[in-house]
Amino acid sequence: MLANYVPVYVMLPLGVVTLDNVLEDKDGLEKQLKELRAAGVDGVMTDVWWGIIESQGPKQYNWSASRSLFQLVRECGLKLQAIMSFHQCGGNVGDVVNIPLPQWVLDIGESDPDIFYTNRTGNRNKEYLSLGVDNQRLFNGRTAVEIYSDCMQSFRENMSDFLEDGFIVDIEVGLGPAGELRYPSYPRNQGWVFPGIGEFQCYDKYLEAEFKKVATSEGHPEWELPDNAGTYNDSPESTQFFGSNGTYLTEKGKFFLTWYSNKLLSHGDQILDEANKAFMDCKVKLAAKVSGIHWWYKADNHAAEFTAGYYNLKDRDGYRPIARMLSRHYGILNFTCLEMRDSEQSADAKCGPQELVQQVLSAGWRENIDVAGENALSRYDLDGYNQILLNARPNGVNKEGRPKLRMYGVTYLRLSDDLMQKTNFNIFKTFVKKMHADQDYCPDQGKYNHHIGPLERSKPKMAIEYMLEATEPMEPFPWDKETDMSVGGVLTNLIDTKESTT
Repeated sequence: MLANYVPVYVMLPLGVVTLDNVLEDKDGLEKQLKELRAAGVDGVMTDVWWGIIESQGPKQYNWSASRSLFQLVRECGLKLQAIMSFHQCGGNVGDVVNIPLPQWVLDIGESDPDIFYTNRTGNRNKEYLSLGVDNQRLFNGRTAVEIYSDCMQSFRENMSDFLEDGFIVDIEVGLGPAGELRYPSYPRNQGWVFPGIGEFQCYDKYLEAEFKKVATSEGHPEWELPDNAGTYNDSPESTQFFGSNGTYLTEKGKFFLTWYSNKLLSHGDQILDEANKAFMDCKVKLAAKVSGIHWWYKADNHAAEFTAGYYNLKDRDGYRPIARMLSRHYGILNFTCLEMRDSEQSADAKCGPQELVQQVLSAGWRENIDVAGENALSRYDLDGYNQILLNARPNGVNKEGRPKLRMYGVTYLRLSDDLMQKTNFNIFKTFVKKMHADQDYCPDQGKYNHHIGPLERSKPKMAIEYMLEATEPMEPFPWDKETDMSVGGVLTNLIDTKESTT
């Protein structure tokens, strides 16, 4: 049964290391970490914020608080997933602290605001540097990609002891806002509210010039970036771009959407290549996070996915090329919204979280990579947990050995006082046990077929044409209607009764 075991990690609070680079409330955190370990949790995930680490100036890194945090987690007997967070914290759903990009980067943005993603009306988004400056030497002689690479190299040098002993199991490389490989198309701090379609974010001068150059080389110097795709809170049908017979179906629209989504693919590929070089030979896996944009998924136009950079249609898979790109770097695809069910969502917004999860996880498995995931919003109820359990093993457990389909791991969002509240934590403990296929906590990853060897050098660069062959739609793998390892029923009642009498 251990072959069915899916490890469970818990995301630490966003501000566990303060903006002043201090480990917050070490004693309180230690108590919670020990409770997680006693509950069978395998490890925790934490952000390593660029805005804190390199805040004092270019290449002036301070890893002290991160080292204290890692040491504490290790002493509590937990493994670690580290996120290289090259984005701002603040302005997104669930952001309770504010950690901006390093001040010296923001200062460069004062004189050149085009280093930031920009919408059609000129609003700048300071969450993450525009991918248009990936290879522009604007940062004291460095490009954005070189900044990310240098930071990851420094992480390796300063965390070598944690990397060598297998304590850090994977490194998720931040590739955009909220650490996700996407454009910041739905920013709360610019007034977006669910289920708005969002806006394209390619109107900084660097991306605009690049689009013009590519369009001209294709014989269309007259083509411009879209001016008819609406604003953040529009519905698809109210725009010319996404409406029925909209621009997205024309040659010009297809050209733009291919360019916009390909830029994202190349951005992820280049930075993961740098991550691979930085962590080569470490016993660790790389991961990248893809956002679960489930609203308008069931509309023909998939508008909200488009503006985020996922060119996904019924007859064009927008996610399998990302999985194929990740396969070059032996990367894990980390997806979100695992807890959501269609019936809980607004029918008006044509939401399809279940079908979306099925499509994306299948895309990863079709490309022979590991897929992991997390819940998008905090949930403490049986339905949320059972939906995660279903997605973790879509065809249930296999008593004879490996299940047909199994996620590589699930990270629960997030550690909080609400989670640790007695009733909530009892249910959570049952969830962990069910994720482990009713087996006891297993510290040896090899026993459930997670052999993490030294990271090999990325495979040779893939031609974009080869990546795009993966846009060919394939049927997703079939999912059972419900999990065969549900939280609830007799076991939860027994735990509740036992806890209340002790």
